[in-house]
Amino acid sequence: MNDKRILDIELLRGIAVLGVVFHHLQGNLFPDGLAWLGSVAAYGQFWWGVDLFFAISGFVIARSLIPQLRTCSSTAQAWQRTRDFWIRRAFRLLPSAWLWLLLTLLASLALNRSGAFGSLHANLWATVAGLLQFANLRFADSFFHYEYGASFVYWSLALEEQFYLLLPLLVLLCRKYLAWVLLALVLVQVLTMRTPLLMVIRTDAMALGVLLALWTARASYRYCEPKWLGRHPGFGPLLLLLAGLGLGWLATDGFAITHYRVGALALLCALLVWIASYNRDYLLPRGPLKSLLAWVGSRSYGLYLIHIPAFLLVREAWFRLAPSGTPGLAEQPLLALGCAAGLLLLLSELNYRIVELPLRNRGAELVQRLGPSRSPVPSTGVTSC
Repeated sequence: MNDKRILDIELLRGIAVLGVVFHHLQGNLFPDGLAWLGSVAAYGQFWWGVDLFFAISGFVIARSLIPQLRTCSSTAQAWQRTRDFWIRRAFRLLPSAWLWLLLTLLASLALNRSGAFGSLHANLWATVAGLLQFANLRFADSFFHYEYGASFVYWSLALEEQFYLLLPLLVLLCRKYLAWVLLALVLVQVLTMRTPLLMVIRTDAMALGVLLALWTARASYRYCEPKWLGRHPGFGPLLLLLAGLGLGWLATDGFAITHYRVGALALLCALLVWIASYNRDYLLPRGPLKSLLAWVGSRSYGLYLIHIPAFLLVREAWFRLAPSGTPGLAEQPLLALGCAAGLLLLLSELNYRIVELPLRNRGAELVQRLGPSRSPVPSTGVTSC
């Protein structure tokens, strides 16, 4: 299996995490809000970055996993490959997730003179929910009812980890009917009004990513390649910009009571992943901007985990260190943003080098020690799990 990453997918990861980080500035780094952030939110919100992550996850994981499972010659071999997949996922995701859960809990206990991290009770239960992978269900239950805690972003991680647990089982059970089951799952969600509970178990973007991965094995996938974007290089960035604006517009509160909003977001995200899947620089030509966004994408997991604790640490440090009478964060937004960005980049880079990469490699080594599958996995030229 080819472990080379798709640069255009990394580009989308970078855009997704930047959107989520920007969305969380209001109310987290700036607890009382900034007027200009409120004005932006009226015309475009960026929480759709989570749905883009979902579509990417569905595509990348399925395009790697499904060919492995479908070449199994026995049930035992299928379960062995499923086990190996779960081990790699666990070593890839859980060490960083658990580390920042515990650090956030400790911060709420020892670095919380300003109250930025919230109550210890809420953070304790949020940590339990994150560790046991039911953070999405607790997040829905807490919606407008009680304080969740500083690790509220773990709702999406819990949903993705539930997806990773169930996808191999779905592939093995549904076999040739997998695409039809996924299509039905998407259609049901597109036509359903999303309550808070349905919002935190939404799987339409992930299912569309899996369907896209299945499509890559067919000749029609190559036939439908948008080569015209390569012949007209300016159209790709324009399409990316218009898609981002359209996603932001659909994510505004004006569409909150509609049935189709989240389904439309999922479809647009899947469209971007489809274009990126060819890895032909259709969305953005090679250059410094793309390299920067791809680097951000490669660190997106840590950035997602760390951005809320980083925002809250800046608030706590400002509370402790700023002299009496110093203007607050809202009165010096550029300085606050600079401090938060610097801290976030430093912590995410350290997390990537000290935790993510070593533990990812450790998981791969463990899979090797447990023994290879009996029949070789054909080379598919896809990204790794």
